[in-house]
Amino acid sequence: MRRRCRRDAHSKSFPRYHRVAMDQRRYRPLGPIALLALGINGIVGVGIFFIPSTVSSYIPGVWGASVYALTTLFCIPIALCFSRLGPIFDEDGGPYVFARAAFGPDAAFMVGWLTFSSAVLSTSAVIRGLSEAICTSYLTADAQRMVATATVLVLSAIVFGGLRITAWAWTTMTVAKLAPLLALLVVWMAAPVAHHASFSLSDANVQPSTLLRSGLIVLFSLQGFEIIAVPASSVRSRPFMATATILSLSFAGVLYFGLHLACVQAIPELHASKAPLVEAARALGGPCLAGTVMVGTSISALGIALGMIAMSPRYLSALGRSDGLGTWFGVTNERGVPRRALILTSCLVLLFVQVGRLEQLFAMSSIAVLAQYGSTSASLLWMGAKGQWGLGRKDLVVGVVALAASLVVLTGATWQETFRAVALLALGWLIKFAVSMGRRKP
Repeated sequence: MRRRCRRDAHSKSFPRYHRVAMDQRRYRPLGPIALLALGINGIVGVGIFFIPSTVSSYIPGVWGASVYALTTLFCIPIALCFSRLGPIFDEDGGPYVFARAAFGPDAAFMVGWLTFSSAVLSTSAVIRGLSEAICTSYLTADAQRMVATATVLVLSAIVFGGLRITAWAWTTMTVAKLAPLLALLVVWMAAPVAHHASFSLSDANVQPSTLLRSGLIVLFSLQGFEIIAVPASSVRSRPFMATATILSLSFAGVLYFGLHLACVQAIPELHASKAPLVEAARALGGPCLAGTVMVGTSISALGIALGMIAMSPRYLSALGRSDGLGTWFGVTNERGVPRRALILTSCLVLLFVQVGRLEQLFAMSSIAVLAQYGSTSASLLWMGAKGQWGLGRKDLVVGVVALAASLVVLTGATWQETFRAVALLALGWLIKFAVSMGRRKP
């Protein structure tokens, strides 16, 4: 009894957003392996299976691989922002929590609502794309929607089982999708063609505009490391969140670099390839390796969709705990699952996979990375300038560099994406206003 009283008294010294999650400290199923798998699973999605041909159309030859290395270095300051702020706060929400601590509830609501909306749209896009890839050749459009619906229901059921089961599932899927990619790298390095790689300066004819454009394409395939900060209340060792963020980004960058080299040396006309990794696997290892890589594509899509369905409700749950959308969404069960937020998230994903088109879903979800990266960089810069939470001058430098990098990313957004972001914000504020008016009624 004394321990409980002492704990409660200690919790009063923390801000409300920090104090809420302290009640959940008894259930922390996410260890170092699960965190690292979450980050790698979030980054290594379906993009790497297709973008080598796009990058090669801008920068042909082996020099196209340098784009992955440069973009990874470009993302490191942003990842450092997440690695500095993530271990500080013991509450789910990631960028939303950072923005609330730095700028208050109104700015945090803008970040949280945009991130949640975009995460839902991105999840819908991945599941819709997977169903179209599986069914396009021999099943009707109605069958595609049925496959997408079944996928959402199965993944949601796994998430309902708790974070321990979900973490085991996404860790297994991460290993399953990395295995064929690593096998492709091993076969490529063992092949005689691997010894002909050359980064001769005479072959490099890279223009700044093409480098920027290809870097932006790779950047969106490297995003996902920020998801590590989202389930903070369920992490056993929060200091490892920083290590997992940097390691997952670095691993993905090295993996993408090697895979692009393998595609360049295995496919003469890489820019015209529609499935570069599958074709490279067929050229280097035969149909067996090609089939394995093709299966890895589906597993990769399932893995990233599972991670998104598991993490997206936590943005909504964070908004609920802050009274931004009513505390009803902030309730979690004994397994740490925000069940009400999960139900709403699953219903929204089911809706969008039925009515949305793939191109629209991807375009509408692309603004998420801008909201998260820009707001987190600004939060670190602001709190570092004020000396809050043990942050200091070193963090100021990181925040400035990361914010500059985020502004470069902003140049890749079109006016259509900006308009959709404004529309999403307006919808969120309308919902928040309706909820606040409902609470004022007797």
